[in-house]
Amino acid sequence: MPKHLNPNRNNQLRKELSTQTYVEGILNGDRGILARAITLVESRKPQNRKQAEEIIERCLPHSGNSFRLGITGVPGVGKSSFIETFGIQLINSGHHIAVLAIDPSSEKSRGSILGDKTRMEKLAANENAFIRPSPASDALGGVARKTRESIILCEAAGYDYIIVETVGVGQSEIAVHSMVDFFLLLLLPGAGDELQGIKRGIVEMADMIAINKADGDKLNAAKKAKIEYKNALHLYPPNEKGWDVPVNLCSALHSKGITEIIEVLDHYLRSMKENLQFDQLREKQNQYWLIESLNESLQFDFFNHPEIVKRLKKYKADVSLGSMSPFKAAEELIKIFKN
Repeated sequence: MPKHLNPNRNNQLRKELSTQTYVEGILNGDRGILARAITLVESRKPQNRKQAEEIIERCLPHSGNSFRLGITGVPGVGKSSFIETFGIQLINSGHHIAVLAIDPSSEKSRGSILGDKTRMEKLAANENAFIRPSPASDALGGVARKTRESIILCEAAGYDYIIVETVGVGQSEIAVHSMVDFFLLLLLPGAGDELQGIKRGIVEMADMIAINKADGDKLNAAKKAKIEYKNALHLYPPNEKGWDVPVNLCSALHSKGITEIIEVLDHYLRSMKENLQFDQLREKQNQYWLIESLNESLQFDFFNHPEIVKRLKKYKADVSLGSMSPFKAAEELIKIFKN
């Protein structure tokens, strides 16, 4: 069971830790060690990367025993409030919650995800919860890989409910969808214009739509939106899992509708396991991340190849001036890399 972070261990945490210490700490549910291990995973230093890979490999046999939930939604939908209310209710039911945020936009904006963490004060202070924002200044692929590896470490630390949050509706949803068992789309009351602003592919990926802030003077609008969303879903192809996508109302502020959402998730998990689709889903996740890992490793090796580093600047200039086509430049660089 994850342990509360002990402030007396600060001096130890400042020191470099051995792989064995990391693994033992993670398996014992030490949140401080887990946080440091994820920091190691996020590091770009080659020596840190090697140790991180060793830790992940040793934790891998202890992972996989969780329900992985992806949550996304338009800005202002109340993801932080929802996750806090939802997470506390899960903890009260005996679960241990890890919240991982994936934020590819932070490279430009530096993101607001740390603000999200401070807004989840109750959940962050609970010893059965672990909240980790994504690193800034990284491309989507890198953040996604780190999130995938963080899931493994959190599972090994004893967290049985992993929530992967995205900062908005956009490109990152594809990456999140590929690493979770269930994809929850949070929306606001008032379908109309908002439905037009959501990419079709994101709605197609959703395993459930929850209309948040369904309270007070917005309740009637939320009920109307529920009907409109349900009608809209009939225009989409059937869910590839054979799952009938539900549309629920909820209010994170007033803790209404959260129990019903948890019941849907429990029913989904039971159904997936009974028809043996759950294992198939996990196999697809692993295969997808094998290819993604290969792509990322090859890209990293390519752009860090000494001769490529030397030639790339010149070839960029040649392409800009029109003295060499982009295709010819790419072909020449690949030849250099192969040799």
